[in-house]
Amino acid sequence: MRAATRLEALHNGFPALLAKISQLDTTTLRNVISYAATDQDAAQAVLRSMAGSSLQGIQQACLGPVYALVMALTLTGSDDEPASESTKPVAWADLYADLFKSATGRLGWAPQDAWNATLPEILLALEGHADWMNVLHGSAEEDQDGPSDEQRQQNEAQGLDPEFDRSGLMALRELSGMRVGMTA
Repeated sequence: MRAATRLEALHNGFPALLAKISQLDTTTLRNVISYAATDQDAAQAVLRSMAGSSLQGIQQACLGPVYALVMALTLTGSDDEPASESTKPVAWADLYADLFKSATGRLGWAPQDAWNATLPEILLALEGHADWMNVLHGSAEEDQDGPSDEQRQQNEAQGLDPEFDRSGLMALRELSGMRVGMTA
């Protein structure tokens, strides 16, 4: 996440960054390698080894991996999930800031852990957190209005209150057991 944030800001956006890379701007290539490296000593060793190389050698060695890295930072989402009509474009800097806030706030990660996480890791963790919250508290899609028509008919046939939600009571009992670490 730190690399994505820094690289996006390097030339005021990814389009300008990609233009600089395609022009073989060596300062930009050096920054991409430095910002994205998880091992700074290794990154500096690679950069030192390229110092005497020709531009063609640099192009052959790093252009493909640098493009691949930058493209990996620009999440486009799954092809299976079309963007909804209500989806509004968000600036990359705002997206990264929101993901950082969510990782440190909602997920409770330390800032260093959030900076070192990949964007897919943060998005999956947020999805998992939302799933867990739905298990604990229920989701908006669940029917919260009492028993189903079938349950009402069964209750009446047994001489019980038709509004008694037996399956809801069982779900609540199961949920309360999960909350205190008990099994149902």
